[in-house]
Amino acid sequence: MPVRRQPASGRRQGIVSATEHCERMPPDIEALLLRLIGGDATAPGEILESARTSDSPPLLVAAALVTEQASEPAGFLVRAAKNAATTRDRQLVALATAHLDDDADLLDALVRDHLSDHPDNMLAAWIASQRSHTEQRDQREEQRDVRDTFEQS
Repeated sequence: MPVRRQPASGRRQGIVSATEHCERMPPDIEALLLRLIGGDATAPGEILESARTSDSPPLLVAAALVTEQASEPAGFLVRAAKNAATTRDRQLVALATAHLDDDADLLDALVRDHLSDHPDNMLAAWIASQRSHTEQRDQREEQRDVRDTFEQS
C-alpha cells in the first residue's frame, strides 16, 4: 500500500522579535534540585520563584523545605500532594511532611522504604541527610551543656 504524503503547509512561523519573545525558558527542574543539594546559594530563591507557577511535586517539595515563611510549607506540600501522580511523588511528599513535622522515627522509616524502591532519588536522600545533620548538632550541644554543668559544679 503506497504511503500518501500530505502537501507541505503554506503556513510559516511569524517573525520572532528578540524583545517581545525573550521570556526565560523554565529552569530544568532536575538541574535546579541538584544545585540545591550541592549547596548553590542561589538555588533556593530560584526554586521558590519557579514553585509559584509549577506543578512539579519534587520542585514544590523542595520549595516547602527552603522557604522561610512559616505559612508557605503547608501550601507547597498541599499543591505537591494534589499533583503527585506517582507513588514516588506521593512518598516524597510524605517524607517532606515528616521532616517538617520533626518526626524522626517516621522520617527514618519512610526514607528507608522510599530509597529501597527509588535509590536514584537525590532529593529524598538530601532530606534524610538534613535530618541527620540536625540530630548530630543537637547531640553535640547536649554534650556541651552536660560538660558545662559539671564544670560549673
